[in-house]
Amino acid sequence: MDLKMKTELFKNIPFSQPLDLADLVDYEEGRVVSRTLAQQPTANVTLFSFSPGEGISTHSSPGDALVHVLDGEAQVTIGDTTQTVVAGQVIVMPANTPHGLEAEKPFKMLLVVVKPPKE
Repeated sequence: MDLKMKTELFKNIPFSQPLDLADLVDYEEGRVVSRTLAQQPTANVTLFSFSPGEGISTHSSPGDALVHVLDGEAQVTIGDTTQTVVAGQVIVMPANTPHGLEAEKPFKMLLVVVKPPKE
């Protein structure tokens, strides 16, 4: 296959080299920063950084959302349960279940959302 003709499914990230994901998104005081790495009909991959006290308000998604904590600490609420997550951990927020999060400390995460195909 001619590599020049290949459609790249990932974007905003260098190819063919080792990377530290946490270094690909910077902290900005009082802000949530995101960097979309892939956006397809059935999957999205996004890096986020959060200043302490910043977060994502409670919402639902049609897909399962996996959070891989790269740095820091946050409170994640899924349904009626709130849990603390720290660097190195992952947590899955099920589809169609209200969820949100708030950074307790400077916080970075990789978010992977997998959605069912549209019928």
